[in-house]
Amino acid sequence: MKKHTGNRWSVLAALFITAIISAKAQQWNSVELSRKVTHPQPMTGLVLWPDEARDRNATYGGSITLEFSYCLPCKVVTGCKADGTIEYDWTWFENILNDVAGRGHQLIARFRYEYPSGTDVDGQKGTTAVPAYIKQRSDYNETYSSNPGGDGPTYYADWSNEELKRFTLQFYKDFCQRYAHDKRLAFLEVGFGHWSEYHIYGTTLQLGRNFPSKAFQKEFFLTMSDVSDGLPWLVSIDAADDEYSPVVDDNEMTALQFGLFDDSFMHKNHEIGSNDGYNEECWNAIGKQTRWKTGVCGGEISYYKDSDQKNFLNPAGMYGHTWEEQAAKYHITFMIANDAPRGSYGTAQRFREATMASGYHLRVKDCQTDGKATRLLVTNEGIAPLYRDAFFAVGTTRAEETLKGLLPNEEKWFEIKAALKDADDLTIVSDIILDSQEIEFDADVEGVDAISNINSDGGATTTLLRLDGTKADNTTKGIIIENKNGKTRKILR
Repeated sequence: MKKHTGNRWSVLAALFITAIISAKAQQWNSVELSRKVTHPQPMTGLVLWPDEARDRNATYGGSITLEFSYCLPCKVVTGCKADGTIEYDWTWFENILNDVAGRGHQLIARFRYEYPSGTDVDGQKGTTAVPAYIKQRSDYNETYSSNPGGDGPTYYADWSNEELKRFTLQFYKDFCQRYAHDKRLAFLEVGFGHWSEYHIYGTTLQLGRNFPSKAFQKEFFLTMSDVSDGLPWLVSIDAADDEYSPVVDDNEMTALQFGLFDDSFMHKNHEIGSNDGYNEECWNAIGKQTRWKTGVCGGEISYYKDSDQKNFLNPAGMYGHTWEEQAAKYHITFMIANDAPRGSYGTAQRFREATMASGYHLRVKDCQTDGKATRLLVTNEGIAPLYRDAFFAVGTTRAEETLKGLLPNEEKWFEIKAALKDADDLTIVSDIILDSQEIEFDADVEGVDAISNINSDGGATTTLLRLDGTKADNTTKGIIIENKNGKTRKILR
């Protein structure tokens, strides 16, 4: 009997090719993806106050993403009902949010009661921002210091008053309920004492009188943890001082996910080993070198010397340290530097560079699709994680997992239940950045074309390789897999 071996091999080859194509359709294939981070990323970088940002918007507006403002409870509280319900008119705060957002930036807000020599409550120096309905109570009595620490007249909230304590807790509950997911607000700084910086230097400390008792402070921290609802909140590194605060010695409090701000960052004696080192000691005591992983870290460049803010952007450094070095050491996400533009180093371009040296910086290391879904290998090349939710998306389909919390140098796969057919369809979306803002990412991924047939007269122009790596001539029949750069071809036989 004559054996039709040629036909048999043709059938077997066809079955093999079909199996290969079928298997390939179920495999993850790399997709070409090229992107570049081109501008400061939302919720990161150097920060100006609204007045300065407004005046310099034409030159510095694209170099920053954040602005900072002190905020006053007395400007938004109109009274209290008999049942204890606080009455509000948020217009004053809304105007700040809208002003900042109008420049394409988000707000860092810090509510305060005391501000030495501050006149923004009623035009008188040092008036507290405690709501009027509390001040009108017969059992509420503030104290006064004429020139604490040389900073000028200062009145102090009466922390023996039960209504002030109740109000403070309720105020932040109400605030977070209203603004925790507001796109115009990035972060919230909280605290007590001068400028809410957790001290009343120059005035004799009386816990429970001119400063909250340690018991109330713990209640406040626990309340903030309960009500913040995803809004990152920070306290001053001065809360590490056990004369004022119970935080460092209380495991329940240190376990909370709050951030830290340092309002004399990079001053001459900031570091351990200098003449003082108090700041770094506070960072270590309350941050334990890990707080930055879950709590945003920031602050303000030192005003210890008038020249500090003007010189810290010197590429050669200030007091032996560069901005980039210190930002990386403390995993800084933002830093107020309102006077820096007045110095020779604080140009708009240098602001941009310094901003992009802070916070997160995302890179896609691999991008794959199986025709039904897309998966991404992502790393963070920045110095801090994202502290708010953001998601990779293909079109309108988001990844199930958030980018929030991806640590520097960490790699993680993210899967999206949609196939990426056009690389431009891949974006990062977030419900808590402005519509005008964009989270970017770097990518330089080489793609692989879908399987295609080649004929004996195909005349390949590049080297053809079998899967075992041996060369095949240009007349070989089979299926070709080609890198999109056209440099390497492989034939399935």
